Amino acid sequence: MAVDMLSYIDRPSPIHRLTGATKLICFILWSSAAMLTYDTGVLVFMLAASVVFFQMSNVRFRDISFVVIVLAIFLVINNIAIYIFAPQQGVAIYGAKHELFHIAGWYNVTLEQLFYQLNITLKYVTVMPAALLFIVTTNPSEFASSLSRIGVSYRISYAVAIALRYIPDIQRDFRTIAISQQARGIDLSKNEKLGKRIKNALSIVMPLIFSSLERIETISNAMELRGFGKHKKRTWFTAKDFQKADYVALIFVGAVLIVSLVITFVRGTRFYNPFL
Repeated sequence: MAVDMLSYIDRPSPIHRLTGATKLICFILWSSAAMLTYDTGVLVFMLAASVVFFQMSNVRFRDISFVVIVLAIFLVINNIAIYIFAPQQGVAIYGAKHELFHIAGWYNVTLEQLFYQLNITLKYVTVMPAALLFIVTTNPSEFASSLSRIGVSYRISYAVAIALRYIPDIQRDFRTIAISQQARGIDLSKNEKLGKRIKNALSIVMPLIFSSLERIETISNAMELRGFGKHKKRTWFTAKDFQKADYVALIFVGAVLIVSLVITFVRGTRFYNPFL
């Protein structure tokens, strides 16, 4: 891993200037809208908006390319699994059957199944950019202060901040241990067979676990010595007030959720059916 994955990337952008609480609420509302609807038009609009927001964030694709590749592999496996276990789900949902070709038994390829799995893919692809934006554009300390401000216990807020900060630490430890193991002759490169590389990679797991436990103990001792949790409230060095942009973002995403629900349920079903 050449760069840290899923860690805060500091860039000057309108998305970065939003408070952590705003981005969390927007992410929850955006995910709810995407998960509740199967309307293709709504999902396509949300996907296009996600692309625009990503461009506004000034986050480069190479910063998250590895995560995107992993997510793409997950989507492929998910679609294959859906077809293997429910090849007629689309036919059952849309009440029609337009068979393209037959494979064997109850396995055939229909327009309804392809359309159903297209909508499933759109739902994931719509939510993933929002999730990645929330993680890589939110400073952990500022996010913790925002959570505390909207009523979340500062103990929980601080735990979330530590968890987000710990992601790049784990990656750095992994790289350090991997380099040390390779110096001892354990080959993790493409020169070894896949099975051997996996076995060699497992030799990194135990040192990584022990280093993580040691860091956890150090942090917990430091917090205990400083009297963390003694008082009901605390102040935050990185606290940010809500600005006009925060309210605009919340209103926009809230409107998307409301319109999505109206379009989805006004017809009495979550599924847009082009086959009727």
